[in-house]
Amino acid sequence: MEVNAIRHELSVLGKNGIGFLLSAIIIWSIITFIFLLPTEMTQKNMYMLFSTGLMFPLSVAISNLIKADWKLEQNPLGNIGLILNLAQIVYFPILIWAMAEYPQEALMIFAIITGAHFFPYGWFYDAKAYYIMAPISSLTIMVLGFSLNGKNIWLNSLAMVFLLITLTIWLYLDYKQKAKVGAYETE
Repeated sequence: MEVNAIRHELSVLGKNGIGFLLSAIIIWSIITFIFLLPTEMTQKNMYMLFSTGLMFPLSVAISNLIKADWKLEQNPLGNIGLILNLAQIVYFPILIWAMAEYPQEALMIFAIITGAHFFPYGWFYDAKAYYIMAPISSLTIMVLGFSLNGKNIWLNSLAMVFLLITLTIWLYLDYKQKAKVGAYETE
């Protein structure tokens, strides 16, 4: 099977990873709520970090609900998507450092890491939306974070929610277009 055909199959059967993005929207909404709480920044950062533990179980549940096959064991590239998602964890030492040294900036750094980690999914799903939204997300969050000067930093997580919604809609439209072309429709 040709690489482009394999990627097309991944894109359609996995629905461009939309199950994971819908989970991310929920988690970033929770993070927004956390940063609106009247608690210390250290506690907010810890709650933010703990909330990421919901990602995998929520993603599996949502993927099942929308009938997206993200495992694709028969596809030679099937496990790469999971590896790309876990690769974000490699950047967590940067986040932990920020939480310890610059707690006001930890949310911004986590949002930048999250946005940037979408870039390789552009190749994986053959979806331009990932290529375009990864740098847009990272740069938007950076500019917003610098302009907030440590005040109302919850706007970083709210911006991430809207950026994720935009990415999800774009990827859904891409998925629908690809599903028309292939015989992989899963709905």
